[in-house]
Formats: sequence, structure tokens, C-alpha cells
Amino acid sequence: MKWGVQMEKHEIFSIPLPAIRRFPAYLRLLKEYQANGETWISATKLADDLQLKPIQVRKDMAYTGVEGKPKVGFLIEELILAIRRHLGWDNTSDAVLLGVGNLGSALVGYKGFENYGLRIVAVLDADPEKVGNRIAGVQVLPLERLEETIRRLKINIAILTVPAEAAQYTANRLANAGIRGIWNFAPKDLRVPDHVIVQRTDLATGLAELSSKIKLKIFDENR
Repeated sequence: MKWGVQMEKHEIFSIPLPAIRRFPAYLRLLKEYQANGETWISATKLADDLQLKPIQVRKDMAYTGVEGKPKVGFLIEELILAIRRHLGWDNTSDAVLLGVGNLGSALVGYKGFENYGLRIVAVLDADPEKVGNRIAGVQVLPLERLEETIRRLKINIAILTVPAEAAQYTANRLANAGIRGIWNFAPKDLRVPDHVIVQRTDLATGLAELSSKIKLKIFDENR
């Protein structure tokens, strides 16, 4: 993985996780402002658009190291560069995707990943009927070539979209092959060595949260 500008360890871990989670939303808005020809942006404007408190936005911006000007705000270009740097999105990271079902195929075809410093360079599947096909220009390789592909391309990130019953086995192979981070879309909690980081994206949890919020809103409206 190519990291671009090197960061000090204390600089990375000094940012609270909630702020890191808000950074992508800031980045999306900042790019919209920039596309509209704006050069400066205030914390109040960012807060209004994201339904946050201005003091929270100012705290988050302080973590980037970019200083604002009184009554003017922050220079948008500087904020974009700083946020991308802190997220590790200032250069492209190569990734391998395992499992090209409906979700996996959609992720391979999603061009927006490159805006976030991620590029899917290899795709593998256990289904012989899928091997050899191309998805968004990337040829599907047999799962037997997993270890060789990771080592040859020096890949550190894996995206896991395999069925639940195959998730742990595949994660074991990924860890043994040298993968450092797994973005897990499989409905399965993984056990991996300490040197491997797992980020799980649970679609069912997201849907449950959305449904509960809708029910609560409907209840409030009907009171």
C-alpha cells in the first residue's frame, strides 16, 4: 500500500474516533463547495449543512491542523488536503475483493472508491463459472490463487463479500497471506490474529437502526 505523506504515530491516534467518522461527511461537503466555486467555508455553514453544533465542527477542524481566519472561515482546499491526509486517502491503496455475488460485483463496479484512496486491483471467487469473467474491467481469478495474488501485488487490504459459512476460512487464508486489514461485509464475526484489523459493515444492523428511527419518528408525529 502506498501511503503518500508520512504521519507521526501520535498525530494519527490523537484524533478521537467520532471525529474520524465525521471526516468523510466533511470531505463530501467541502468538495461540493469547491465545485461550486467557493474558496472559504465557515464552521457555522458546515455545522448547519451537517446538522451539527458549530463548536463540534471547530473542534474537529482543530484536529486537522488547519487554522481558520476570524469572520472568514477555513480555506477549503487546505481542509480537503488535511482531511484526506489524516484518513490516509491522500494516495491510493490497492485491495483484493473475495466473492463476486451481487454485493461483491456492485462494489467492484463502484468508481467512487478511488475518491477515497481505494482501488480494487484483484477479484477472486470459488465458483468456476465466474472465474475468467470480467467485472468493471477486472478479471475474476480462482480462489486457489489467493496467496500468490496478494504477495505478488503486495496487497494489504481485503474486501470480504463471501457467504457467512466461508468467511472465517477465507479470513484465515487472508491473514496467513499477509493481509493487514479486512473490510468484512459477510454476516459473520471473524477471529483474526492481532496484526490484522477487521472493520465489519453489517447491513442488517444498519437496516435495524433505520427501521427503529422511522418507527420512533412516526410515533412522535402521531402523538
